[in-house]
Amino acid sequence: MFQIRKAASTDASTLGRLGASLMALHHEFDPSRFIAPTPHTADRYGDFLEAQRSRDDAIVLVAEEEGRVLGYAYGSLEGNDFMALRGPAGVLHDLMVDTDERGRGVGWALVTAIRDVFVCRDAPRLVLSAAARNEAARRLFDRLGFRPTMIEMTMDFGS
Repeated sequence: MFQIRKAASTDASTLGRLGASLMALHHEFDPSRFIAPTPHTADRYGDFLEAQRSRDDAIVLVAEEEGRVLGYAYGSLEGNDFMALRGPAGVLHDLMVDTDERGRGVGWALVTAIRDVFVCRDAPRLVLSAAARNEAARRLFDRLGFRPTMIEMTMDFGS
């Protein structure tokens, strides 16, 4: 059985690989909206999440089983955001579960754990964005009790 824990510096390369997979998945959903990963994305994403791990207002959690990272969640505690017309909130930026590990409750456990962190930090809500075509993620978020509040719309200006 897997466990949820805070990410460690030794997780950076695995987190980078998973983050690059998250980018690739979104790019497949809509290549004109989401940026494509490059050969350097995994290293850069790993470095980014490693930097976030040390911030007081951020949290990076991993699901681990027998020393193997199955997925991760990354979020931050944010104050008023006038651009989003939102008050203080925990914001779930990333949720990614290794393709081979899906359907085992890993995503559910990661979201529940990050929610609990933000509840303990007195966040009044947890918000996230999900790709419109990511039906599996949207079903998970629905089952967890999230409700739609915003719809992002994109207009492309050509190539």
